[in-house]
Amino acid sequence: MATKATSIKLFSISTPQMRAFHLTWMAFFVCFFAWFACAPLMPVIKGEFGLSVAQIANINIAAVAITILVRLVVGPLCDHFGPRKTYTGLLLLGSIPVIGVAFAQSYESFLLFRLGIGAAGASFVITQYHTSVMFGPKVVGTANAAAAGWGNAGGGVAQAVMPLLMTAMVMLGVSETYGWRAALLVPGVLMIVMAGVYYRFTQDCPQGNFSELRAAGIAIDGGAKKGGWESFKLASANYRVWMLFITYGACFGIEIFIHNIAAIYYVDHFKLTLAQAGMAAGSFGLLALFARALGGWVSDKFAAAGNLNNRVTLLFVLMLGEGAGLLLFANAGTAALAIGAMLVFGLFTHMACGATYAIVPFVDKRALGGVAGIIGAGGNVGAVAAGFLMKGLGNVQQTLSILGIVVAASALCALAARFSSSAVEETATAAKLAA
Repeated sequence: MATKATSIKLFSISTPQMRAFHLTWMAFFVCFFAWFACAPLMPVIKGEFGLSVAQIANINIAAVAITILVRLVVGPLCDHFGPRKTYTGLLLLGSIPVIGVAFAQSYESFLLFRLGIGAAGASFVITQYHTSVMFGPKVVGTANAAAAGWGNAGGGVAQAVMPLLMTAMVMLGVSETYGWRAALLVPGVLMIVMAGVYYRFTQDCPQGNFSELRAAGIAIDGGAKKGGWESFKLASANYRVWMLFITYGACFGIEIFIHNIAAIYYVDHFKLTLAQAGMAAGSFGLLALFARALGGWVSDKFAAAGNLNNRVTLLFVLMLGEGAGLLLFANAGTAALAIGAMLVFGLFTHMACGATYAIVPFVDKRALGGVAGIIGAGGNVGAVAAGFLMKGLGNVQQTLSILGIVVAASALCALAARFSSSAVEETATAAKLAA
């Protein structure tokens, strides 16, 4: 019987584990690209609809708010239906508002579609679920972080590519009013294509698909017996889940917040052009190509000594670095200094995200979907809280400074998630057996 992979053979797609690895990050890349495709075009959209600062804040909050609910739901859905069907359904349903936003005619309709697009952000939970059930303890942190990191890079690519795509449309003779709309059709179409590819070429776990395994009476490793609500209840009763919920809000939540405000911040505060601001903001997202994977890889290496709590200590250190870097970014006086500081704190932010989900598979193996979903939702709660803070203060620099202090303080929650000595011993034994 097929088992979890104990190594990552990066240039192979011959096994179900590696097909899942590559297609999860590709699907997540497409979803993340679609999720943040609007952000770098906001200076143009702001002018067309005459948006106020408060309305832009509402749009940024809407972009991440619905994701909280959808992330809570898709984790248990993975336990019940399997990641293959859940991802396919999310890609198809998510493509509807992504295409719809191109036809928005007012602030209200744009806000509604932007809210719907947020569902695409729940793809992260399915990505982490799928790699967690496919890879063993020795490499699961690296697999989770690399798949999520390469997928997250879709946000950075969107920041850099969408203004260029709109410019290309204008050069072809399309007016600026229709140029941004035509550009936004692209990610919606990509989501539909990806849905077909994912359904055709992946399976739920090393042994096969959940529906077939249950029909044959075979136990499924990594999910609650019945999935769904049972998985959610088990996860929500675990205090470590809520500690990591907070820490993920302080790293991934900040990442999302920066994606949404970076381009317009560089245009308004440092007077960069739309293309320059897109490239600057895009560099933050592109760090995910290696930084998140680095966080997971370092976590695996730290845990190789046999102590699961080394993963927790690493997360604590990374979050302190993120908080300090965010304060530097908030107080940068020039665009060059701001970009440099953004890259420094971005490195810590992405690594902290990877280190968090290197811990997730060990929190409660009976309810992996529920654990992944709740902690993933914490990221969006953090982003929504940051959005409301900016709306209340009305000043981006003040908001960033306060967030830097909050992030550093929330690092203490990482230490509170330490595991018992019995859990550490159990994990060390399982790792030796898998090797």
